[in-house]
Amino acid sequence: MNTAGTIDRPLTHDPKKQAPMKPSTHEPAGSTPEDFTTSDARDSRQNRTREMQLIPEALARAHMHDRLYEAERERRAVRLATARRMQRRAERASMRARRALAMAVMQ
Repeated sequence: MNTAGTIDRPLTHDPKKQAPMKPSTHEPAGSTPEDFTTSDARDSRQNRTREMQLIPEALARAHMHDRLYEAERERRAVRLATARRMQRRAERASMRARRALAMAVMQ
């Protein structure tokens, strides 16, 4: 087989860079080419099968990409909430220190 990459070891893991499944442009739909040979049919079936078998892998990669993006977004939201909570705590401590200083100055 002269195609680059296999099902177990694709040429690239990026679904956008994988070969798209396009119909052949050099022949009209539903026609049989004049130089039809059995090996061409076998190769085209084998490529189609390989491409069809790679679809679930591409979908799984896209799904994992979405899950990782969502997890990162969730972590950022948690960090932001924690930072705001710490900021409020620091502001309350600052106000207590100001009040204590004011009380000390007044006496």
